[in-house]
Amino acid sequence: MRNNSFALLGLISFALTACDVPLLGTGGTTKQGKFQIAQDAPEGAATGTCWGKTETAAIIETVTREVLVQPAQVSSDGRIQQPAIYKKQARQEIVQEREVNWTQIVCITQLTEDFTASLQRALDARGFYRGPVTGLMDNRTRNGIRKFQAVDRFDNGILTVAAARKLGLIAVPRTP
Repeated sequence: MRNNSFALLGLISFALTACDVPLLGTGGTTKQGKFQIAQDAPEGAATGTCWGKTETAAIIETVTREVLVQPAQVSSDGRIQQPAIYKKQARQEIVQEREVNWTQIVCITQLTEDFTASLQRALDARGFYRGPVTGLMDNRTRNGIRKFQAVDRFDNGILTVAAARKLGLIAVPRTP
């Protein structure tokens, strides 16, 4: 019973901190920006799936251009009578649009004690986790997840469905 209490406490602790990734002790960011567990899902996502997203801000730069005010006056024999007149005009332009990248994550309801113990064993077998198999989603486990997923440039302690599939913890859907 005591072990189950610790598992429940770990699950509740994870649930309370999962909405604010930086509190997980894993950095909480990716190369693109801050990763957040989303309350919504991307368009077309299956019901009951869980998602996280990374939002990058638009990049806006001030661009200075020369704008033609008056064209050059050219005589009939091709000589320039009066050169063209230009003025410099500065304005802000969006160089890169805002971007939202969605990542499917393992739902907290799936992170049972048995699942987490299997996760710890799978990470240990690959050299990403060292420690006892407790079934608790603790900092050591999240650190192992972060290291395992960093190989795919997802440096975060939130377990993605893709990583869980690579670890053999979630079935890969078959295509007909």
